[in-house]
Order: sequence, then C-alpha cells, then structure tokens
Amino acid sequence: MPDLGGKVAIITGASSGIGQGTAVEFAQLGAHLALTGRNQENLQATAKACVEAGTPQDKVLLITGDICDEELRKNLVDQTVQKFGRIDVLVNNAGTAHLATIETTDMAEYDKLMNVNVRSVVALTQLCVPHLTVTKGSIVNVSSVNGLRAIPGLLASNMSKAALDQFTRCVALELASKQIRVNSVNLGAFPTQILKRMSGLDDEGVAQMLEHMKSLHALGRNGEVSEVARTIAFLASSDASFITGAQVPVDGGWHLKCPR
Repeated sequence: MPDLGGKVAIITGASSGIGQGTAVEFAQLGAHLALTGRNQENLQATAKACVEAGTPQDKVLLITGDICDEELRKNLVDQTVQKFGRIDVLVNNAGTAHLATIETTDMAEYDKLMNVNVRSVVALTQLCVPHLTVTKGSIVNVSSVNGLRAIPGLLASNMSKAALDQFTRCVALELASKQIRVNSVNLGAFPTQILKRMSGLDDEGVAQMLEHMKSLHALGRNGEVSEVARTIAFLASSDASFITGAQVPVDGGWHLKCPR
C-alpha cells in the first residue's frame, strides 16, 4: 500500500468525480490535503469524506474557485505552503470536455477548454516546482485515452489531452535532475459528471452512453473511480520512485481496441 502519511498534496478538480475519489484515497493513506474546485458545497462534501476517511479536519485546506483564475492558483499554492509548510504532490486533475468536430468547433469553447486542460496545468505546475524541488516531490496529470488515440467528435478534447501527455514527458525530462517525478494517467470511461456536462444528455441518456462505452473497453466494462484513484496514489508515492515520464492507461484496454 502506498505510504502518503504526512505528505502534502494539492488536488485540483476535487469537488467531484476523479478528484473527489483521489482526495478520499489520499486521506485513507494519511496525506494532508489542499483541495480546490468550483463548487463550494461539493468541495465541502469532499472534505467531510476525507475527514471520515482519516485525515484530521485541520489537515484539509479548501480553496474554492476556477482553476483558470491566476489569483486562485497563486492563493492555492501560497496558502498550502503557509498552512502545511511544504508541497509533496501535485495532482492536476481539473478538466473539461465537449463534443465538437473541426466543422462544428466554436473557438470560444475551444479556448475555454484549452485554458482548463492545458494552460492552467502549466501555470499551476510552474508555481509548485520550487516547492516540489525542496521535497523531491511528484506530479500526476490526469489525462485520457483520447490523448493516446483520436476519438471522433472530440477534436479539442483529443488535442488537449495529447498536449497534456507531451507536457508530462517534457516536464519529466526537465525536472528529473531535481528528482521530481512527473507521470500521467490516461483514463477510459468512468461514471462521473463530466459525461453529463459534455454530452448535454439527461440521466437516462448518460446511462445509455455508459452502457455503450462498456463495449469500447477490452475488459468489457467501465472503470470505477477507486481504480484510478489508487493508480494516482501509487504514482504519487515512493512505491513509484523509479517511474517518471510515463503515460499509464487506466482504461480497461480501450487504447488497444479499434474504434466502433
């Protein structure tokens, strides 16, 4: 089991889905947490779940807001260091997606997506590097199977995750001399709210989409949030001390299959 006891981790997009599940997993492993997300009520629910999982209440810091906001990113890093004195782990999880092709892409939506999925990751990582240098820490970027392959109808999302994977490789190489490890997880389909936001479907429509997505995975099922959370925890911990620059598919073998 990964040992994150006493480690200070920043997790973005922690108010729901993968970010929330990762925060709870880290809490079970003894981490101290700096969590950010846009929905204050959901973020507080995450904090409550983390306390129930074992992290003392005074070892959870919440910063509510948009990760694209420069002031929020600065406050997140500054307040984390002020409260905990260090940063050991950065999990760049916040992300968005929308359905569009080259013919239907709205450039305002394109810019918004790239800002969330790429630019904010670069900017937050820059702020964290001096602190991660001191602790010889680690970074885990949450990417997707569509960073590894082209999925029809997700042009900007595909591009953003491919860029994120290249960012992982470049920064892993640049920071290796500082003993900072940088890896990504490339996700398949998980039952999270991003599918509903991306598709605009109601609950029944999302359920039908998830049912179809089972066939896209070689294992014949969709993933559980706990499965990717455990992988992120492994990559963030000393158990993965000789792994850097890796893209780890947590996708049930989707990246191996032909599109349908």
